Amino acid sequence: MLTLELAKEKINTLKEQINDHNYSYYVLDKPIVSDDVYDNLMNELLNLEKEFPELITSDSPSMRVGGQPLDTFKTYKHRSPLLSLGNSFNKNDLIEFDKRIVNSLGEAEVNYVVEPKIDGLSIALYYKNGVLEIASTRGDGLVGENVTQNVKTIPNIPLKLKDNMPVLEVRGEVYMPKSSFERLNMERQSNNQELFANPRNAAAGSIRQLDPKVAASRDLRAFIYTVMYVDGKKIENHIEALEFLKEQGFSTTEIFVSNDINEVYDYCTKWNIKRKDLPYEIDGMVIKVNSLKVQEKLGYTSKSPRWAIAYKFPAEQVETKIIDITVRVGRTGAVTPTAHLEPVKIAGTIVSRATLHNEDFVKEKNIKIGDYVVIQKAGDIIPEVVEVINEKRTGNEVDFELPVVCPECGSKIIRPTGEAIARCSGLSCPAQIREGIIHFVSRNAMDIDGLGPAVINQLLENKLISDASDLYYLQFEDLIKLERMGEKSAQNLLQAIEKSKDNSLGQLIFALGIRLVGQRAGKILADHYRSLEKLKNTSLDELMTIPEIGPKMAESVVQFFKDEKNVIFIERLKEAKITTENSSPIEVTTISSKLSGKTFVVTGSLEKFSRKDIKDKIESLGAKVSSSVSKKTDFVLVGKDPGSKYDKAVEIGITILTEDEFLAMI
Repeated sequence: MLTLELAKEKINTLKEQINDHNYSYYVLDKPIVSDDVYDNLMNELLNLEKEFPELITSDSPSMRVGGQPLDTFKTYKHRSPLLSLGNSFNKNDLIEFDKRIVNSLGEAEVNYVVEPKIDGLSIALYYKNGVLEIASTRGDGLVGENVTQNVKTIPNIPLKLKDNMPVLEVRGEVYMPKSSFERLNMERQSNNQELFANPRNAAAGSIRQLDPKVAASRDLRAFIYTVMYVDGKKIENHIEALEFLKEQGFSTTEIFVSNDINEVYDYCTKWNIKRKDLPYEIDGMVIKVNSLKVQEKLGYTSKSPRWAIAYKFPAEQVETKIIDITVRVGRTGAVTPTAHLEPVKIAGTIVSRATLHNEDFVKEKNIKIGDYVVIQKAGDIIPEVVEVINEKRTGNEVDFELPVVCPECGSKIIRPTGEAIARCSGLSCPAQIREGIIHFVSRNAMDIDGLGPAVINQLLENKLISDASDLYYLQFEDLIKLERMGEKSAQNLLQAIEKSKDNSLGQLIFALGIRLVGQRAGKILADHYRSLEKLKNTSLDELMTIPEIGPKMAESVVQFFKDEKNVIFIERLKEAKITTENSSPIEVTTISSKLSGKTFVVTGSLEKFSRKDIKDKIESLGAKVSSSVSKKTDFVLVGKDPGSKYDKAVEIGITILTEDEFLAMI
């Protein structure tokens, strides 16, 4: 029988051995023991920790297995903003970037470091006394989500650093290797689950799993590329920072160093060819000024560092054949032609369909069934047809004709005068109902976790729901009968549905799917009317007095509430006790009437507000927030390191406010 002291000694030895093996295998890619030996060491550690749970520490390799499921993710405020990068798309963009830096510094040349831009999820890691304490997503750059338990399952992120420094904060990218992504999608396909669109989405979805054991099973990896803060170590340039990261046990990418922007561009183009053979996805290259002192001198705009830029690769294009063209009916009845393709791999995924947007698009590009075409992924996400390869035509190609009746319900398809989109006229079209429910439960709407298209299809096929209001009347006994729906999944889904009842009025208005009413318009209407009942009874004239609500949107809102089936739908939501009123207090101040209709632009890093908070505060006072400065701007609110918006405001004489001046004003 082991004593506590001997067990502690044995556990520490095992932890050190396993950490060394993890570093050799996942970071150096040079395993020094067989899988069996490694598994035996890990099992021995797990058994000892089970016997002596008081000896389990947060840096134990056993954390890689995944802990207890979470109820939700807590927020985490970053010590300093995690900014995004400005983009460049060609050689001229890089030359302009170089000129701006050289002119700012007054130097003839600058030393650059070039590294691949990993296509994954941005992550920040905070170490205290050498141990990983917090891992957070980027979020909006100021506030992210604490995903520490999930990140601890990533094998090439050290739980304990080589040196026990007081504080270290780093930033990197979590990604899913291509082989792991393909294996995951094969598993999901065999289980009739929705497939991930690309490795980036799969990585992001895995990091946001409430059950860390799911994240542990997804085979994630990470590259770390920035030292954001370090206590007790002097670093003078980016190359030194990367060497330091390697020493501490992190994985870093290959780099290239040059003071010639033409060489930088040539290196980027080489990686565009090389990326197809990499085991992970990249979507560009990142160019950074090497010297940290120079980085500090160049500073930041409100959104990105002036000393770095991303070179984005051109969209990958491939050739394939259109086998057929069918139409898809959306939640508003929009009928969209869709090309069915001979499956082809592009940007890391197999593509078999591409949107053709509308009837005019098909005619303008002269697309026929049977054509060979060039396709690409717009933004490396949405497959689209670029052009027809006319020289490959045989004469057997067939013209596409938009159907006159809806393939889902048989109702007439109409194309309103002056519009590019044709629509199904059926009020009870099953496709519109299905897409409407998918929209209703989506993240920016009612945000019902676990209600994906596959589950919604099952609920409709089993006649458990006929519209989104029926979701709130589902019972455990209904759900447990569904294929691949276990007791735990059914309970989680019912909890998610119940939780959505307390969502904001703005979310509910957006979820209703009123044509032309997006997420922002939903919030504006919620703030103005404060209840769904008042919005339902409003007039066209009153709606058109609200800033940002134009005549077409106003007409759409009025028509929506005139439809008897929509009125019944809303009554069923009320009966289910869904929040239909804006519960936030009305802020009545003298200044609010003076600011009503005014336009603000915010630039720089604010100390007292996050971007979302300042936007909400300004809008609560009846004003609006714009992204660009013009003569119509009334105020520019500036924080630390304001960018070009500040310069333009000064140039055209816009009133500039500091945070304290803004607070004094309100």
